[in-house]
Amino acid sequence: MLNSIFGRKEEEDRIKKEGRLPPGQSLTQKFPVLHYGPVPPFNPSSWDLRVYGEVEEEVIWSWDQFNELPRSTLELDIHCVTRWSKFDTTWEGVSIKTLIDEGFIKPKAEANYIVQHAEYGFTTNVPLDLALADNFLLATHFEGEPITPDHGYPLRGVVGAIRGREDLNVPYFWKGAKWLRGLEFLKEDKLGFWEQAGYHNDAGVWEEQRFSR
Repeated sequence: MLNSIFGRKEEEDRIKKEGRLPPGQSLTQKFPVLHYGPVPPFNPSSWDLRVYGEVEEEVIWSWDQFNELPRSTLELDIHCVTRWSKFDTTWEGVSIKTLIDEGFIKPKAEANYIVQHAEYGFTTNVPLDLALADNFLLATHFEGEPITPDHGYPLRGVVGAIRGREDLNVPYFWKGAKWLRGLEFLKEDKLGFWEQAGYHNDAGVWEEQRFSR
């Protein structure tokens, strides 16, 4: 137990010296589970992902169709608003930027935001620029394995920091929704579930934008 505690502290000190630990955060070597409500069931034969709103054409992908889309892998440091941070995590999935670049999604010129719609009506909102950045992914796998149900299987949004990329906007981890079922492109911003409850709309980790009030 003591070796584990001291090992975690040494690792946290190393990460802090590298400038990768945001203010108010502490390193975790686990992967805490935090969400509102129950874990939804998954039926691959009925699951779909809907892309709609300010797009030239609405798209609906089945689970099989989604898994045929171009795939990407990201290594991210992720930061939860509840003050834990996990470093050098590897995610695999689908990049929204790639889908747009390759014509799978065609946003209208007036599209400025995306609302992620998840099971049970949960939502979270991000600017389109963030969703198109290199540190945002629609993820199906974590550390080479399918994401576990309590972490958002079969599909979740993930966003975090890429080592050496100080140019990227890094929000807290809740800005990627678990159990994702829809992407709504919007002209104007629309607050999501936690944002309506008082969480900060921008959620910048380096600015400690945890709450709006």
